[in-house]
Amino acid sequence: MIVIVLKRKGILEKYNITTYGPVLMIRTTKGLKLLDKLARPGKAWKVYANIGIVLMFIGMVAMFLIVILSDIALLSSIGDNTLPEPGRFNEARNIFLIPGVNEFIPLTWGVIALIVTLVVHEFSHAILCRVEDIRVKSMGILLALVPIGGFAEPDEEELFGKKEEDEEDKPDPYGDRRLGIVIEEEEEEEEEEEKQETQEPKTEEVPEKKATRNQRARILAAGVMANFVVTLIAFSLLFGPVLGAMAPLGNTMVVDVGEDSPAYAAGIREDMVITQLDDTSIANVQEMLDYLDSVEMGSTVQVHAATDRVVSVYDVEVTEENPEITGIMIQDTVEGSPADEAGFEQGTYILSIDGQTIRTVSDFTDFMGTTSPGQEVSVEVAGSDDVSSEYTIELAQHPDEDKGYLGVYTQGNGFVETSLGFSVGEFPAREYLQLLQQLPSMLTGAAGWIIILGLPIIGFAGEGFPGFSGTLAQFYEPVGWAEPLGVGLFWIANSLLWIGWLNFYVGLFNCLPAVPLDGGHVFRDYLYSAIYRLTNNELKAERLSATVSGTFALLILMSFLLMIFGPYFVHGF
Repeated sequence: MIVIVLKRKGILEKYNITTYGPVLMIRTTKGLKLLDKLARPGKAWKVYANIGIVLMFIGMVAMFLIVILSDIALLSSIGDNTLPEPGRFNEARNIFLIPGVNEFIPLTWGVIALIVTLVVHEFSHAILCRVEDIRVKSMGILLALVPIGGFAEPDEEELFGKKEEDEEDKPDPYGDRRLGIVIEEEEEEEEEEEKQETQEPKTEEVPEKKATRNQRARILAAGVMANFVVTLIAFSLLFGPVLGAMAPLGNTMVVDVGEDSPAYAAGIREDMVITQLDDTSIANVQEMLDYLDSVEMGSTVQVHAATDRVVSVYDVEVTEENPEITGIMIQDTVEGSPADEAGFEQGTYILSIDGQTIRTVSDFTDFMGTTSPGQEVSVEVAGSDDVSSEYTIELAQHPDEDKGYLGVYTQGNGFVETSLGFSVGEFPAREYLQLLQQLPSMLTGAAGWIIILGLPIIGFAGEGFPGFSGTLAQFYEPVGWAEPLGVGLFWIANSLLWIGWLNFYVGLFNCLPAVPLDGGHVFRDYLYSAIYRLTNNELKAERLSATVSGTFALLILMSFLLMIFGPYFVHGF
């Protein structure tokens, strides 16, 4: 309503703002002189853009294959009745990379990343326009409460050869009221033109400039190239010196403490990270439980716990023996595995293996790391009725490592009771940090690129990685060169993560061969050139390239709609 009122009063037009519904297209001519200065190393910019063309075609093939494979997988799952129910991943709002709309993108870091993405993408288009001597009429942003896009507005006649609508061709806003005047003026103009034709020789009009195919391709690829360069810089900093300046405080966190407990009275609170008990360092829940097993009831333990990376010491009395441990839950078994053949059921608990108590997932993974294929082990399993059974099982060969394989998907209870009167949970902080640091080395294969593309949404195991904020940041502290920065290191890490990821995603998306995306225009141009060389027929090349590129655009649009609405058609809205 505000936009409509401002438009009717002429206020938006006064400030050179165009509206598309509630979306504002805000133009400015400021900075155009700066473009001419930045465009002076013309040869360097052309090399830069030529590399961008190559990367655009690589991205074009990769993204189109992803779309086609996603369609095949989706249609296969529909045929097999295995399509998952609608969830967060296919909600329409999560398709758009708009902070505050997309639930996976945090507002603060998302806005910062989006602004950087738009500026470098559109500014690169504008610079290459000036390098190729194409006029830039204005630059600006698309605004719908928050920025949703940016643009550099080149002269379309010079870039694409499309002539803008002349003022005399536009509909007369005054209609029939001025019809008589207009006709009289046109008759007078025609008479004047006839006189001039008889007196002066006719001169040929100079044709308007039109960019060549290669010039257009460089201009359009420059935005994608800028996004990829920013991605490279941001991720190089993040996965290099920034992550290298982080160290895990510990893996053990307080997840529950009663307000009437001695631990609460001593100052222990939820989300504290346990780093030490007395003089013993605590790296995980198992080490904490082992230490408390050696402490007598009634003794006082000095608990070293960190809040916001500041470690404090709390004196807590051991009020009871370590509670009974229920083990780790079997979520599922692998078909044909030793566990499956033994008859292990979902929802039951592994209590011990070869007499060793299994209290945490770490206990289980550590023990299995010491086994070998063909080894017989005794596994104690209990159901919800607390009735336990013992199985003798011969372990199989692990599919990925040289160790024994039981074939179960496991999960801890989420927390473990301690004799200090509070519950703790475990997060593999050190291992998680190592996985992040190893990501660059994984980019030699397709798996690494897939992880990078889905990192904030899917993460390593479907949990997503929104950055170092909230509870996750509690497990780490800055060290080395970043120690004076304190919490600032995590701000830098989050900014780099989202700047890098959003630029990578936007760059790849713009590679898609679908007009009006940059990749769509480049695809159509080069397709036209290839068809023209084969047929030597300009009209046929134009029609065929338009048809093929239009078909691709429609296919891609239908694919996105299928991803969004497919699960709803199967399972209901």
